[in-house]
Amino acid sequence: MKMGIAVIGSNMVDLISYITRMPEEGETIEAPDFQMGCGGKGANQAIVSARLGSEVVMVTRVGDDLFAENTIRNFSENGIDTTHVLRTEGSSGVAPIFVDQQSHNSIIIVKGANNQLSAEDIESAAERIKGCKLIVLQLEVPLETVYAAVEFGEKHGIPVLLNPAPAAPDLVLDRVKTCEFIVPNETELSLLTGMPVDTQNDIRNASAVLLNVGIKNVIVTLGSRGVYWTNGETEEFFGPSLVQARDTTGAGDAFIGCFSHMWVKTGDIAKSLQTAGLYAGDSVTRLGTQTSYADALDFQSRYPEVEL
Repeated sequence: MKMGIAVIGSNMVDLISYITRMPEEGETIEAPDFQMGCGGKGANQAIVSARLGSEVVMVTRVGDDLFAENTIRNFSENGIDTTHVLRTEGSSGVAPIFVDQQSHNSIIIVKGANNQLSAEDIESAAERIKGCKLIVLQLEVPLETVYAAVEFGEKHGIPVLLNPAPAAPDLVLDRVKTCEFIVPNETELSLLTGMPVDTQNDIRNASAVLLNVGIKNVIVTLGSRGVYWTNGETEEFFGPSLVQARDTTGAGDAFIGCFSHMWVKTGDIAKSLQTAGLYAGDSVTRLGTQTSYADALDFQSRYPEVEL
């Protein structure tokens, strides 16, 4: 029986500056705090699923710099299979992140070694991926690699979840139409469809475009407005988790990692979305990215009614 999750995607080193405001051109200002940690959308989502108890294999590339060993060690310490964490010449991926006093964040990514992840790397990990129940993808690696992973999932009967982030205007929807799930945020949904996303009806109409392509489930994360899910027959808006946000960095990844874990375990989309919303809300109450992700025991201590 298939078990676990294959995350095929990115890893980054997060360089987080907590700022009072962004400097003007030519201006130097002092930031009150700084943190460095492991990140990247693929890695973040893998870490969340693993901390909640899923069996996770990571297919990714690191550089030959000082960051690589720390990234691999971080995966291992979180129980992730690192057999297919591959090394390549040059820089590992890095992500300078700026978080202001209102908890809004701005992020720059330098893909580095992530740009070298290839379709051949997926084939090298084929036997391991075939044993998984879900493939999770993002867009911090080359699009051709993403397309190859989608095709792999279709060929071997493995459902695929695509998080189309960072937003990529050149993503060809026809090449990801076999995905079981697509999980954009509002901005990404608008970019993918060319449609407005200001109202619930706008969200509904834009999501219908993705359903019409052939994608089975559209899940739109709406920040403080919650989450929208539709499969063409069923639709539901889930309200937001009411918490005091301190740092929203990585909240979308927290949501996807938790949803993936819950769906693989239960097969219940609505229940998985509800739990993922709570988990993402819990993550924004703490600073940092992976440092804000609770493990199963910690999360259930705050939400004892949730079954993980």
